[in-house]
Amino acid sequence: MLIAADVGGTNTRLGLFAREALRPRRVASREYDSRRFTSFGQILATFVDEVSSGPIEAAAIGVAGPIVQQRARLTNIDWEVSAVDVAAQLGASRVRLLNDLEAMATCVGVLRADELDTLWAGTPNPEGNAVVVAAGTGLGEAYLPRIDGGFRVLASEAGHADFAARTDPEMALVGMLRRDYGRASVEHVLSGPGILNLHRFTHQAGPVCPEVPDLSSDGAAARISSAGLEGRCRRCLDALTMFAEALGAEAGNLGLRGTATAGVYIGGGIAPKILPALHTDGFLRAFLDKAPMDALVARMPLHVILNQDAGLLGAAVAAAALSS
Repeated sequence: MLIAADVGGTNTRLGLFAREALRPRRVASREYDSRRFTSFGQILATFVDEVSSGPIEAAAIGVAGPIVQQRARLTNIDWEVSAVDVAAQLGASRVRLLNDLEAMATCVGVLRADELDTLWAGTPNPEGNAVVVAAGTGLGEAYLPRIDGGFRVLASEAGHADFAARTDPEMALVGMLRRDYGRASVEHVLSGPGILNLHRFTHQAGPVCPEVPDLSSDGAAARISSAGLEGRCRRCLDALTMFAEALGAEAGNLGLRGTATAGVYIGGGIAPKILPALHTDGFLRAFLDKAPMDALVARMPLHVILNQDAGLLGAAVAAAALSS
């Protein structure tokens, strides 16, 4: 049996998987409120107790934080996770820590058609590379070069790279972000907090938005998206449109950087919730408008990952690779 985990500062998901030829088969899974536990080890013990797993062959743990020598300190909760500690707790000799985006990207090669929403069919090259851009609490990007017939996942910190403005409104947005943060990064635009920044930008002339009067309240980004999608607030729609078109542009940029002729994949929690905003001409134009390389980008399939447990599945794939 294999154990996979997707560890975050708010929620932690664990799964028990059985090895199978095409992709690991989930046997059991649980989701826990991370804040109710003092350590990942405590959650792991609870999970093993609940699922009565028996001997564990290998485990892979996706962690929301940087990993140094197979040890990670989480960004949003005061936990440290160590592969050595997890191996000792499980009695498993093969344990690997992955960055959470690396775990998500690892599932790309085993996703089924019903776990994807295709925004642009392109002309996929089965021998080509792929990339993943994932917008959620932050922005993550990963490259999947094709090596020895399979994808190798290369994580990055490209979400903190400079935001490339394409339009006059985006130029003005960069000015606001520079005043507020000193610089404008991609994550300042393409993330949950990025939606709040876009809302501030589109509403800066006033008055206060009746749909989202307090940007510090829980769920503000989701309410902005909902108000825009449902047409309840024109300026919320403007914010959502700017987000969608900036996401399309960044997906195309990443596709070029990774020569992603096998596919560009949009992951994270935001995209599946705003699909109507992504099925628009503006989004697609932003993705494709890459002259003189627009013909190359037009060959790249573009998909949204719909599987909400993509990180957990990717960790299971990584665990299976450890034990193969």
